[in-house]
Amino acid sequence: MSGATGLDPAVEYHIVNSLGWPGLRPLQAAAVAPVRAGDDCVLLAPTAGGKTEAAAFPLLSQMAADGWSGTSVLYVTPLRALLNNLLPRLQGYTSWLGRTTALWHGDVGPAERRRILAERPDVLLTTPESIEAMLVSRGVDHRRFFAGLRAVVIDELHAFAGADRGWHLLAVLERVERIIGRRLQRIGLSATIGNPQAVGEWMQGSTGGRRHLRVVEGAGVSAGPDPEVTLDYVGSMENVATVISRMHRGEKRLVFLESRRRAEELAFLLRERDVQTYVSHSSLSVDERRRSEQAFAEAQDTVIVATSTLELGIDIGDLDRMIQIDAPRTVSSFLQRLGRTGRRVGGRRNALFLATTLDGLLDASALLLLWRRGFVEDVVAPPHPRHLASQQLLALALQEGRFGPSAISDWWGDLALMTDGPQVLDYLRSANFLVEDSGLFSIGPRAEEELGKRNFIELLSSFVAAPELRVVAGTKEIGFVSPLSLPAPTDREVKPLVLAGRGWHIRDVDWDRFTVWVEEVSAKGDVKWPSDAIALSYEMTQARREVLLGATPGVELSKRVPQALGRLRGDHSNEVSPRGLVVWRGAESQRIWTWAGLKANATLLAGLGQRAKGVENDFVDLPLDLDLRDSDSTAVPDPGPEAMAGLKFAVALPPELAARTLGERLADQTGALESLDRQLIHNVCSGR
Repeated sequence: MSGATGLDPAVEYHIVNSLGWPGLRPLQAAAVAPVRAGDDCVLLAPTAGGKTEAAAFPLLSQMAADGWSGTSVLYVTPLRALLNNLLPRLQGYTSWLGRTTALWHGDVGPAERRRILAERPDVLLTTPESIEAMLVSRGVDHRRFFAGLRAVVIDELHAFAGADRGWHLLAVLERVERIIGRRLQRIGLSATIGNPQAVGEWMQGSTGGRRHLRVVEGAGVSAGPDPEVTLDYVGSMENVATVISRMHRGEKRLVFLESRRRAEELAFLLRERDVQTYVSHSSLSVDERRRSEQAFAEAQDTVIVATSTLELGIDIGDLDRMIQIDAPRTVSSFLQRLGRTGRRVGGRRNALFLATTLDGLLDASALLLLWRRGFVEDVVAPPHPRHLASQQLLALALQEGRFGPSAISDWWGDLALMTDGPQVLDYLRSANFLVEDSGLFSIGPRAEEELGKRNFIELLSSFVAAPELRVVAGTKEIGFVSPLSLPAPTDREVKPLVLAGRGWHIRDVDWDRFTVWVEEVSAKGDVKWPSDAIALSYEMTQARREVLLGATPGVELSKRVPQALGRLRGDHSNEVSPRGLVVWRGAESQRIWTWAGLKANATLLAGLGQRAKGVENDFVDLPLDLDLRDSDSTAVPDPGPEAMAGLKFAVALPPELAARTLGERLADQTGALESLDRQLIHNVCSGR
C-alpha cells in the first residue's frame, strides 16, 4: 500500500495481506481523517463503493488508539438480512485487532443474547427496534451495556431518512445518549441521496452538542465508463420470460419487479423455460431467501427474480446483468439497482428495461429521462411524526417506570419528532394511556389494553405489517401470503397458489394458527398481496407528460420502442398539451389532466373542499361549478377514518390529530402550487 493512509498499522497490514488490496478506494481514503476526528459524517458512494469499510476501518483504528472497551460501536441497518450478510465481514475486520462483532435482532435466540450481554462485543450489528427492546427489557442492564458506546453507523441512511423508522431510530439514539451522558458520533452510509447535507443534519438529531458534520464523497467515485442502458418493449410477461431465457445465457442475471405477485409469475414462467431461477421478496421465509441468495451467489448461468429486497446492500456476488421489468418508482431505486453491476475489474454497469405494457413503457421512459438529466430525488423525512412521539413517551414509561413533566426536553432535547410532544402527552394522560401520581407519569390501563399484549411487542415495533398467513409444506416454511390471495374452498383443486416460483396445492387452512398447509404441484397458480395506490412524485409524473409530448430518453432503444411510443402518444394525445393543462368537460363533471402526481392532486382537491377519494396521479375529477384555480394549495387532504389503519399508534392520538398527521403526509403543496400556475386548456375533449 503506497503512502500513509492514516489508519492503525495493524489495519493497514491486514488490508494488504488479508484482503489483498493494493490500496484504499477513493471514499475509504477520504473518510479516514473526518471519521477519526470524531466528526458526524455522511459517506456517499455507489453500490459496492466500499462504504462499510470507509466507516469500519477508521473506527477500528480509533478504537485501538483510544483503548475503547465494551460495546463501543453500533452498526444499524433497516434489514435483518443485511445484518446477517454483514456479520462475517465485520467479524473478520474486528478480529484483526483481537476485537469482536456480534449480531442482535429478532431472529437471535435467548442463549446468544445472554452470551452477548455477558461478553459485550466491541461492535454490535442491530436494528432500531432491538435497541429499544434492550432499553425497556428488565433482563438487560442497559446503562452498563451501553456505557462504552462511542459511535453509531447507520447503513442505508436514505432508507431510514425517508420513513418513520428513521424518526424512531433518532428518538431511540437520543435516549441512549441521555443514558450514557454523551453524544454519539453518527456516521451515515448511502449510495443515493440528492440532498446529503440536509439528510446529514436530520441524522444528527437534536441540536444540543452536535458534532461537526462532514459530507464525504471520494474523488473519482463516479469515474468509469458510461452505463450501458437499453429500453425494450416486449408487451407481456410471457415475452419477458422468453427474452430472458434466450439472452445472456451463461451469465448471472438479477431481475427486478415492483410487486411480489409479478415476481412469482415471472419465476414460474422462467422455470417453465428451463431457466435456473431463484426468488427473493419479503414474503418468503428467511431460510428460503437465504437459500436462494446463496445458490445464486455460487451459480453462473442463473437468474434471481427479486423485488426491492435486493436493492439494498446485500451481497449476492458478482453480477453480469440487471434487468428491470417496467420501471421502479424513483431514480434513486434505479441507481441502487444499476450499481449491482459492473463490479468486476473492467466491468461496465448495465441495465435492460423490458416494458410489458404501454404504461410500463411510459414509466420507464420518464424515469430514464430524469436519470439522464442527473436528477435524483431529495430524501425527506415524513412530516409531523406525532404518532411516534406518542410511542416514544409510552416506551419511556416502560423503560424508566415513571417520568416527570420535563421528560420531553430531558430525553429528546429539541428533536423535531417531539415538536407536538406536550399536546401528545396531554392526550395520553387524559385518555389513560398514562396515569399521573405525585406529578409523575407511568403506564396506564388504556396502554395495557391497546398495546400491552406479549410484553408490549406491538408498542416496540414502529412499522405496520399487514396480517399474512404462513405457508408450510411438510415441515418446511415457504413464505407468507395475504388472506386475500386464498381461492375459495371450492376452487382450490383447480387454482393452486404460486410462491417461491413454484405451484402449491392447498391441503388445509388452519385459521387458529394462521397457517396454510400445501404440497407442490406443477400447475401454475396465483398469489395476491394487498398494496397501496402507487403514488408517483410530481417530477416523475411531469416526466411522463414530457414523454407524451415527444421527449425521448437518451439511451439505446430497441427497434420496437419508437413504434410503441408512437402508439402511446396517439392514445394520450387528448390528455396533454404544451400550452398548459388539458380539461375534459362532460355533461355533469370535468376532468383536469394535471400530471402532478397523486399527492399534489389530493392537495388540489382538498383546497377545493373535496374528499381525496380515488385520486389519480395524472388527473383530478371535479364538478362543473368548481374552478381548479380557486384551490388553496396550502390545504391538507382529509384521508377519512378508514385510512387510520395506515398510521401505527394512531389509537394513542386524538382522532383529529391523527387525521391531520396522515393528511399532511398525503400532501404535496409545492406540486399543487406549480399546477395552479399553468394555463387551463378547455374543451379539448368533451365527454369521456
